[in-house]
Amino acid sequence: MRLFAGDDWAEDHHDIEVMDETGKVLAKRRLPEGVAGMTQLHELIGRFAPEDADEVEVVIGIETDRGPWVAALVAAGYTVFPVNPLQASRYRERHGVSGAKSDQGDSHVLADMVRTDSHQLRPAAGDSPDAGGVKVVARMHKTLIWDRTRQVQRLRHQLREYFPAALEAFEDLDAPDALELLGKAPDPARAARLTRAQVAAALKRARRRNITDKTTAILAALRGEQLALPPELTAAYAATVRSLAAVIAALNEQVKVLEGQVGDHFGRHPDAEIYQSQPGLGTVLGARVLGEFGDDPHRYASAKARKNYGSTSPITRASGKKKVVAARFIHNDRLLDALMSWAFSSLNASPGARAFYDQQRAKGLEHNDALRRLANRLVGILHGCLKTRTRYDEATAWAHRKNLPQSSAAA
Repeated sequence: MRLFAGDDWAEDHHDIEVMDETGKVLAKRRLPEGVAGMTQLHELIGRFAPEDADEVEVVIGIETDRGPWVAALVAAGYTVFPVNPLQASRYRERHGVSGAKSDQGDSHVLADMVRTDSHQLRPAAGDSPDAGGVKVVARMHKTLIWDRTRQVQRLRHQLREYFPAALEAFEDLDAPDALELLGKAPDPARAARLTRAQVAAALKRARRRNITDKTTAILAALRGEQLALPPELTAAYAATVRSLAAVIAALNEQVKVLEGQVGDHFGRHPDAEIYQSQPGLGTVLGARVLGEFGDDPHRYASAKARKNYGSTSPITRASGKKKVVAARFIHNDRLLDALMSWAFSSLNASPGARAFYDQQRAKGLEHNDALRRLANRLVGILHGCLKTRTRYDEATAWAHRKNLPQSSAAA
């Protein structure tokens, strides 16, 4: 016997619909979030299960794959299918084109979807808590880096509006010395009054090299002639710059703190040694790749499946005489970003990867296309290493490729 349930979740409740194998609706209920709601869900399912619970399979569709609720569903022994919202939307259009939508209607769509199309869906990954921890800290570390980049761009925009000399003086606006000096002197007048000792001290605290020449260059830029805005407008811009500098400084600190956490969590994972053996994968980048791929040994049936999930493999659209091979448009942004960074880093770490990239460029491919193909190859190598529980070996990885440098064949 199989029971099917659709779970349309919200922040504080879940709309549940239960149906049998024929599509007959057995129950509808709105349940609260948390332990109380989970208890009521078990009771609701139990009403329609025979006494021998081992003979019942409960299949649940829900539009998320994370959080305590999903973890509790998996722990209870239910088969959980995280459904992409776009898939659910397209399925809804199969049964009606009016555009009508409701929470109860969505729970019905999810229940019917897992009843009829579960063979087309991917069940929730059985990743270990260690992999989950790596994913959490690695994602937040990257998120803070992205946030810092946004704040730096805002700072650059503000300085360009009233103090372009600061852009000439400071190459890296997120560097500690630049943030310290902009905090002390966020406007042209105060910047021009900075002393050589103040600038040199900031550079020294930031552990810069060639302090004397850098101090001279910064002072020359800040004290040079420049166009000015009215004092009132300059003061307003200066206030925003000082605040942005403080925000970026705080982000710098927290990025460094989380980087340590990423290293700690990644180092404890049993797959860390295999990931770090791959050319171009260090601690942070390796943690990002591991966190996004997960460590469920049964999640990817083949290297091709892992490549498809990583969106490095192309897709083919064929109709009649027309055939187009293109990159995947829908993908996990974080994973693809990590894989492309990995491919770029491997160019200096692996002769085989470098030769493969050069071969792609020689065919006329652009840089990003060649990198994506290299990333696709590296994902396949990683899958083989994880499957056989072996470390990366340069000769084994690239021996079947022709025209590789002699140094790679001998590695």
